[in-house]
Amino acid sequence: MSDLKGLARAAQIYRGRHERAKEIKAGGGKVAGYFCCYPPLELMTSLDYMPLRILGDMNEPLTEADTYLPTAMCCFYRSVLDTAMKGRFDFIDAFIGAHACDGAERVSYIWKSYLKSPCSFYLDVPHTNHAASIELFKKQLMYLGEELEKTAGKKANREMLKQAVALHNKQRSLVRRLYSLNKGDPPLMSGSEILQVLIAIMCIPAVEGNALLEEVIEEVKVRAGGPKQRKGRILVWGSLIDDIALTGLIEDCGLNIVIDDTAIGTRSFWVDVDETEDPFDGLAIRYLDKVVCPRTFRDTKQTRMEDLDNRFGYLKKMVKEWNVNGVYFNIIRNCDIHGYEIPELRDYLEGIGLPVLVIEQDYSTTALEPLRTRFQAFAENIG
Repeated sequence: MSDLKGLARAAQIYRGRHERAKEIKAGGGKVAGYFCCYPPLELMTSLDYMPLRILGDMNEPLTEADTYLPTAMCCFYRSVLDTAMKGRFDFIDAFIGAHACDGAERVSYIWKSYLKSPCSFYLDVPHTNHAASIELFKKQLMYLGEELEKTAGKKANREMLKQAVALHNKQRSLVRRLYSLNKGDPPLMSGSEILQVLIAIMCIPAVEGNALLEEVIEEVKVRAGGPKQRKGRILVWGSLIDDIALTGLIEDCGLNIVIDDTAIGTRSFWVDVDETEDPFDGLAIRYLDKVVCPRTFRDTKQTRMEDLDNRFGYLKKMVKEWNVNGVYFNIIRNCDIHGYEIPELRDYLEGIGLPVLVIEQDYSTTALEPLRTRFQAFAENIG
């Protein structure tokens, strides 16, 4: 364990994302790697697995994945498989894939077939939030729990699950407090700092993550020399961002990232699990219905504007609370679920007076620099 605290500790964990997990493994603990926002962290924690968010590497050239995946597929999941084929995740005890999208589904099956983690489970996530879908998803979560118990060598009872729910709800509350620090002008944290903190807490046990969040919040509230006041206060929407090379480029161009709606950001932490009598009910409702992502289809409303408000109204609230005056759509190339949303969401946001910048990027740090002029022009046009 490091003696560093707060932001310095978060930056250290961000740079060595798997080091704490490997320490836990070496000490006899167990690690469960998972895809996207849908495998319930509470199940893993209740069985004493350390949940580890599986990410790719924007700095690593793809040399293995194209043997198994077409180049027309999502660049992020090609990178995930590529790094996995190179042994980056050989230390995990359980792998939990998920049908977050077609790319995640394909990689989940390939992982199970070729990488041979001690426990491999594909979580079939329904694409609608109807009552029947939630019931099906609840059964899937129960199957997942049974499989994890086999590798854990223990069973999770209802009380253990409820304690894990409370622990992770506390973490979500702390993350919301973290983002609230950016409601003022200037914001108290940069987008790059928030990204480092969020990735850090996805790579350490929840108890340690909560302590880290509390340290960061207290540090940032009293420090001097935070982000400068800038004309552009932007919301980032779309495919995940897991490297500060991209957020740093955006901020270097004169923009403050004050809030986001991405899978590494608010989408993973914004809503709690209800503390239901049967914890699986609360888990199923939270992860399938409450997590808002384009991959889940919701019933269409009577008029187009009612439908847009139903799908995107939460973003309008974010815009107001964080005083946003511009939106950047971050689209990883071949990310279909976000790409299909662009026309309607752009119309909706431009309809409330917000300028929108759409960029499709290749999930590679070597491809970022040519984007600089586009962000600079966007910054100049805001305000």
